[in-house]
Amino acid sequence: MTEKRRMAFTTELKTRAVEENNEAFIEGYFVVYSSETELWEGAFEEIQAGALDESIANNNVVALDNHDTRIVLGSTDSRTVELKSDEKGLWARIKIDLEDPNAKSAYQKVKNGLVRGCSFGFNPLEETIENREDGSVKWIVTKAEILEISTTVFPAYTDTSVEARHKQFDELSTRNKQRNLQTRKAKLKERIKTWH
Repeated sequence: MTEKRRMAFTTELKTRAVEENNEAFIEGYFVVYSSETELWEGAFEEIQAGALDESIANNNVVALDNHDTRIVLGSTDSRTVELKSDEKGLWARIKIDLEDPNAKSAYQKVKNGLVRGCSFGFNPLEETIENREDGSVKWIVTKAEILEISTTVFPAYTDTSVEARHKQFDELSTRNKQRNLQTRKAKLKERIKTWH
C-alpha cells in the first residue's frame, strides 16, 4: 500500500504581475528531477524524469499555501494552475486570485522573498531501491501520482511524511544485517574446512 509522501525543494519561485489585466502569478519548478534529497541520515530519495507525466495529464492537482488545505491557490481543473514537465522538473504557474486575501498574502510572501521553498504531495506508484555499499539506501521514484503542489516556508520533510520510508528503511536494514551475517557464517565455515 502506498502512502502519501511529501518532497520539498528550495528553488527560486517567481512572481509576475500583469497590471493591465490585474492578474498575478507564482511560477517556478515545484519538483526537480534526478535531484537526490536526504530524508534522514543514510536515506535518500529522488524523482526520475517522466515519473509524473501520466499523473499530471489525468489528475486534478491543487496548489496550496504551506500545505494548508484551507488555502487553495488554484487547481488544474479550474485552469488556474498550469503544469509542464520537462527534463529539469515539474514547472507550474499558479494564477492568483487577488480578491482572495489568503491567496494575495501567499503571493506577497513569495514576491517579497519571505517564501522561497516549495513542495509537492505524491503517492509513489513504482520505484527502485538502491542499497549502497556504505549502508545507505536510495529510493528512485519512477512513477508517481501527484496530488498537490505547495509554497512552503520550511522546505523540508516533516516526520509524518517520512514515517512510511522509515519503516521500509528499518526492514531493509534488518534484511541486510541478516544477509551479512549469513555471508560471514558461510565464509567462516569455508575457513574451518580448510583448517582440517
